[in-house]
Amino acid sequence: MSSVLIQADNISFSANGRQILSNVSMSLSEKEVLTIIGPNGAGKTTLLRILVGLQKPTSGKINNSKKLSFGYMPQKLHLNPNMPIPVSSFLKINTKNTRDTDAIMQELNIQHLSRTSMHKLSGGERQRVLLARALLRKPDVLILDEPAQGVDISGQSRLYELINQARNIHHCAVLMVSHDLHIVMANTDRVICLNQHICCMGHPDTVSTDAAYLSLFGDTPSPALAHYTHHHDHHHDLHGKVVDGKHNEGCNHDF
Repeated sequence: MSSVLIQADNISFSANGRQILSNVSMSLSEKEVLTIIGPNGAGKTTLLRILVGLQKPTSGKINNSKKLSFGYMPQKLHLNPNMPIPVSSFLKINTKNTRDTDAIMQELNIQHLSRTSMHKLSGGERQRVLLARALLRKPDVLILDEPAQGVDISGQSRLYELINQARNIHHCAVLMVSHDLHIVMANTDRVICLNQHICCMGHPDTVSTDAAYLSLFGDTPSPALAHYTHHHDHHHDLHGKVVDGKHNEGCNHDF
């Protein structure tokens, strides 16, 4: 049974007379992918900052099972346009171990971008580089703030494959923030729907039909991505090919 890495008990936070979080209790376990969804202003980023220790709650308590290392992948990257920097140099800011950098670049298939300026990357390429930077910290918990923002549809699918691959290779938990459950529901173990307080929590299938979720988001799937659930009796490689399981002759999906 996986042990709990982070336990939040009755977390509340207010600032400038405004209640941002109210009595939020949750946990994150080893190797779990947990996604926090909610509308703008729901307190998602504030909760992230409290969970990683960057901000103190007004009330409540955070308990960690040990001293945790965090790898953070931001929503946006702000670079000085007058200071071009190649991908390899950008990544080496986080580590002096060239072998680690080379291994992570190979893992995420960005080695061919080594000499490319960060300013010239596509949205998907930039997010993979940011994921590499986060993994170089050898995190117990990988923090992803809207990781698919600015990435096209095909790139989003590939990015989430890499996130799941990273979880399995590096044995880290993943704590992800998103505004759209339909984008992440096939790529997460558990969902918390937040709107200052926890509206509902559980498996994506359960949350997507919960009255509290529907009152916030409605029941219309994203026009670009269908409401999708994938029940496996096998595994895929990164190209979608079935590599093991009882039915190697094909892929049995339930939609």
